Amino acid sequence: MINLGDYPLLVFRHPLILFPVSFFVLWLSAWIGASRFKELKTQVAELQDDFGVIQGATLTLLGLIIGFTFSMALGRYDQRKNYEEQEANAIGTEYVRADLLPAADAAKVRGLLLSYLNQRVLFYTIHDDQQLEQINAKTAILQAELWSAVRVPASAQPTPVIALAVAGMNDVLNSQGYTQAAWWNRIPIAAWSLMAAIAICSTMLVGIGARNAKANSRLLLVLPLVVSIAFFLIADIDSPRQGVIRVIPQNLLSLSQSLRAQ
Repeated sequence: MINLGDYPLLVFRHPLILFPVSFFVLWLSAWIGASRFKELKTQVAELQDDFGVIQGATLTLLGLIIGFTFSMALGRYDQRKNYEEQEANAIGTEYVRADLLPAADAAKVRGLLLSYLNQRVLFYTIHDDQQLEQINAKTAILQAELWSAVRVPASAQPTPVIALAVAGMNDVLNSQGYTQAAWWNRIPIAAWSLMAAIAICSTMLVGIGARNAKANSRLLLVLPLVVSIAFFLIADIDSPRQGVIRVIPQNLLSLSQSLRAQ
């Protein structure tokens, strides 16, 4: 669900909302520059070379900012994918290390790990906020039960062999924390605001530089459309749940099928 009380997040953190809003705002700034700054347009005609330098520098800065922001979003997306793989490896390793525990404890740990694995798959595939709260609550309960399942035999028999099972469970719990931190790690609102301000200035300068606003009305749509598409792509990659491009838990799904086949 979208929190209407947090407007900046509503725009910058939801790609399907960001695209039409950014396109309208950028087109409006281009139209204002082309139709409302008549005196300035007269001065631009007299200082065409100087204006061209300013316009080119602004557009270049916009391109660089978009490129850097896209790189930030892509790095965060790769980080989420890597942590999903690490989480699957940690769960799979602990499932095998459960053999190091006494038989009764090993069976309990395996059953809890299968339930825990299901919750981790749902974490990636469910996008409803209320369901996610339930999943997080069940995950926390299962984590407490998993830790208790290895702590009790480790306290009874503190051997190096059982310590391996305890260390493996520690990796399972830590990997979930790393995953959650990666999903919270988003492009800062300040970076979005800076990029939006430069985009508005750029489109307005393009409008001011247009000699005939009516004749160039279609051309004035090009830059706002292209920049809006770039904004949409960045926001989509940076949004783990609201976007079209999402992290598919392939490793967790493969592990689940493998363990259940056993």
